[in-house]
Formats: sequence, structure tokens, C-alpha cells
Amino acid sequence: MRRIIRILRNILISVLILALSLFFFTKAVRYPNPIATIKLGLAPASKTPTLMPWHTISASSKPIELPRGNEEMPREVLYQGAGIGFDEFLDATKTNAFLVIRNGVLTYEWYREGFSASSQLPSYSVAKTMTSIMIGRLIDEGKISESDRFVEFFPDLANQSSFDQVTVKTLLDMQSGVGVSDDYPTGPQGWGVAIAQMYATTDIDWFMKNNRKMSFDPGSRSEYRSVDTAMLGMIIKKVAGVRVADYFQQEVWEKVGSEFPATWNVDRVGGTEKTFCCFNASARDYARVGLLFLNGGYSGSTKVISRLWLTRMTTPVTTLDHDWGYGAQVWHPFTGTSMALGLYGQFIFIDPSTRTVIVKLSDNPPGSDTEEPTAKVLYTISQLKR
Repeated sequence: MRRIIRILRNILISVLILALSLFFFTKAVRYPNPIATIKLGLAPASKTPTLMPWHTISASSKPIELPRGNEEMPREVLYQGAGIGFDEFLDATKTNAFLVIRNGVLTYEWYREGFSASSQLPSYSVAKTMTSIMIGRLIDEGKISESDRFVEFFPDLANQSSFDQVTVKTLLDMQSGVGVSDDYPTGPQGWGVAIAQMYATTDIDWFMKNNRKMSFDPGSRSEYRSVDTAMLGMIIKKVAGVRVADYFQQEVWEKVGSEFPATWNVDRVGGTEKTFCCFNASARDYARVGLLFLNGGYSGSTKVISRLWLTRMTTPVTTLDHDWGYGAQVWHPFTGTSMALGLYGQFIFIDPSTRTVIVKLSDNPPGSDTEEPTAKVLYTISQLKR
């Protein structure tokens, strides 16, 4: 009996030592505590907004109503080379919300059971486009320019390498060369790489201080890197002099006539928004942002995006994944179209030729590669004649 007690005591001590080691390790590398980190790693996309701290963005004081219409979706769509039913497409791509706006009229709106019009759903890299809108506002205000270097705002981060030559423009167009790749393995092994550390970090400033190595010289080539948008977010906070969430609420969310509150996940409460990923909102309000692209940057009579910046956002300047055009944190998968795209199947698809906005928010599993076939379906739907 004493031997069993001794063995159990040793096991308990070992477990305690391991738990304390994990706690101090995660604290040292600016990760959330081990339990919070595990929850974040295992949660489906739609459950992540409340697993990290956030700043709240209030709904507009004057919400703009979306007129309602009625439209039937096609019975069948071509997805991954095969014709499948539209409902089957929604299931296959783990869709939680799907809506279509044509000529400013909400013609189709669908939610999976458990979700509704007011559900706050994550955007992942759709947040990059939101970040670009704010950068455009600061440029219009004359507070920054695309030629400004990142280290001019953060001189303490200069390190006498090509990092010091990174500009706002190279950050906007995924041409900075900062060595934090977005390629990482799925599963537990993925949490040890820099991009996962940036996603989970409790201190964005600390992360940047420790991740300034360069993979290529700024402007020499293009490679999709979320760190570029994180750096843009740091600039917004520094120049605006307020939290990114507060600036966004004042300059964008209030003006688009948002119907529901939104949140932006941060490294820590009162800290820095993770502008590369973690904006959370309702499907209808994502669509209201998409409508800005169709209405010359205006929401009603209120200008949100200047004509000059809208041209910048809708003009591809390089080619990235899937041979899609890219520029100023916006994708251009087909001629004349624009798209905000996020991991795990988040889309704001904009087709000016038919004045259509499609929002699709999803829970695609990690490692799934459905972006290109899904974008083709959205384009086909956007081109339907009514």
C-alpha cells in the first residue's frame, strides 16, 4: 500500500512540475496559459472570438436598413469539378452564414442552426481589408504616406538590416520580406512556429521585437504574410493615438450604418488589436462593408473610403496564391472583382459588374483547401441574371 501511495505521489509531483513548466514557458514566450492555448488550438473557427481578449466596437448610432428581396439560389453548383446541390455545397464547406446583396437589396440570407443575423462570426484575414480601409483614412488625413518606413514610427525596432527599409506600401502589398511565414503545419506541431505565436501572443510589441529577421529585401518580391498587416495595425494605433477598435468604430463602423456590435481580438485588454486576423462581426455588417466597394466608397451620403483609396484597393499590383491578383490587402480572383478572404472559409465577394456582394462565413477544418473552388462558386452566383 505504501508503495502505491509513493508511486501516486511521484506521479502527482511530476504532473505538477510539468504543469508549472508549461505555465512558465507559455508566459515567457507571451502565450496564453496552457489551458487557454489548448482551447484556442482545438476550437472551430466560429468559437474563437471569445477565446482571446477583445475590444468592443459598438453598433452604429444610426443603423442603415438593408432593403429585402427574394432570390432562389441555383439548385446545383459546380464545386471541385462536380455538380452538387447548393445545400450540399453549404454543408461541404461548413458554412455558418451565407447572404447575397444585389443592387443594395438583401435577396438571400441563410444561417446554419445555432447561428442568426446577430451572431458575431470571425473574419480571420478578412480583417486585413478592414485594416486597409483605416490605413486609407490616415493617408487621406495626411498623417501617413505609403513611402513612410515602419521604423520611422518605431525607431526602437530599427536593426540596421533591410527591415529598416520596410514601408507602408510594401506592407500593404505583401512585399515587406519580414521573415514570419504564413506556412505552418496543422495540429500541435504548428503551434511552435512564428505565425501561430503571433496569432496567440499576449504581446504584439514583444513578438515584433523578436521577429525582425528578413526573408527577402522589401519590394523585391511578393509573398502573403500576415505579419505585414500586424505591422500596419501597430502604425494605426501609434498614429491615430487611440485603440484600433476605437478608430475603426469612429471612422468605419459608425459610418457604414452597422446593425450590430463587433469585436476585435487583442493581445491583452487595453493592448493591441490583432489586425491581421481577429475582427468579429455579423454577416449583414460584413456585407455593409462590401457595399462600400460598389458605391464609390460611400454609405448613403457618408464617405467612408475616398475615391483615390478605393481605386488603390480595387487595383491589383501583384499576384499571389491561386494566381489571384492582390493589392492593398484585397484579393482580385477574377477580372473586375474584389474579395476579402479569411482562413477556414470567410469571404466578402464583390462583383461590380452585377452590383453583387456575397458574404460566406464558415468553419472549414484546418488544412482544407477550398478557397479557389469556393470563389468560383461565388463568382458564378454573382453572375446570375435576375
